[in-house]
Amino acid sequence: MSNRFCIKPAMVILLIGAVAWPGKIWAFYEWQSEQAAVDLRGLVRSFASANQYPDRDRSGIAALARLMADAGVGAAWSLELNAYQAYIPKSLRTSQGNGYLSLSTERSALLEHSFSNSDYLHLVVDRFALRWSGRNLDLTIGRQAINLATTFYFTPNDFFAPFAAQTFYRLYKPGVDALRAEVSLGEFSQLSLISVLGYKADASSDTGWSNRPDSQRASSLLRWSNVYGDFEGALLLGRVVDKDIIGAALQGELFEWLGIRLEGHHADSQQRTVGDYRQFTLGLEHRWESSLELRLELFYNGAGASAASHYQLGTAQYLARRYSALGGSYDITPLLIGEVVLISNLDDRSHILSLNSTYSLSDESEMVINANIPFGSEPDGNLLKSEFGAYPKSINMEFRFYF
Repeated sequence: MSNRFCIKPAMVILLIGAVAWPGKIWAFYEWQSEQAAVDLRGLVRSFASANQYPDRDRSGIAALARLMADAGVGAAWSLELNAYQAYIPKSLRTSQGNGYLSLSTERSALLEHSFSNSDYLHLVVDRFALRWSGRNLDLTIGRQAINLATTFYFTPNDFFAPFAAQTFYRLYKPGVDALRAEVSLGEFSQLSLISVLGYKADASSDTGWSNRPDSQRASSLLRWSNVYGDFEGALLLGRVVDKDIIGAALQGELFEWLGIRLEGHHADSQQRTVGDYRQFTLGLEHRWESSLELRLELFYNGAGASAASHYQLGTAQYLARRYSALGGSYDITPLLIGEVVLISNLDDRSHILSLNSTYSLSDESEMVINANIPFGSEPDGNLLKSEFGAYPKSINMEFRFYF
């Protein structure tokens, strides 16, 4: 019997159990002494998804179980471990924006193992990092999440495993193999030095990337940030894979009412076939006392194309040059949160509307229903007529258990 048919009944049990389970779930292990501490936590996510593409329908059931461990020795040393076992059937692996996890993070294949040649049945070490903290210096080495984003939907300065604009669940960012040093220069000023290993593409590996680092794809960045009144500014300088980067970011609030976020960079490509380009995002946001929060972001992607006929598939997260995103969230009841975002490709006039609702079943469990509705010209065979017109209409149900 195949792995696919062995796993599916367990997924159905998880879905039924999520509705039937009324109780409170506690953290399953904590230990502490005068010099050391260990904390173990877990997460189980089960999904049911249906997707309608322009030329076919795809549906399936998936699941992910995650173990998180944090350990500390004394005041200086700490260790983070985050591993998951995932099952995503072949029918759902190609669903754009499914939000389950990033399937193509550039990192070594040594810490990932596949149990299936068709389905995504993987055991993955998502984070494994050792940290030393001194008075003005923090050093972290190993697989860790590197978050350089200032804006929310479109994040041009977030180079390592960025979230898609329509992703609502962002609690666990995939880790990359890196060394990071954080130097405190004052009460509100910080210097970050980041070195990230790169890997060659390898279709025969479990991750699509080779086991050994490739020096030609390594990245090194220097980031300096400081606070000026109600605003925080940052400068970014270095190399990301094959591009020399100089960038900046700014975030703050005007008149104690309007939040402003912007980030962007200029990239000097070292490839002869790729020209230099610029990317930047401007975001405005406000949150009312009623809990209603609205965001508007405009994104210029100089690496993209101005017409659908020139799209380069598989080369970038976004294909066109100009985008917008209008979204918001609202606490409908103390237990129910609603979120929505409309993402627009302003070049080919295609759109995707994503709606998300999260209902708290208990202190440690929740149910999520998510729908994605694309608008735009559908593809003609393998020829794209618009970016989001090629996306599927989809509806997803998910249950999450934290313990």
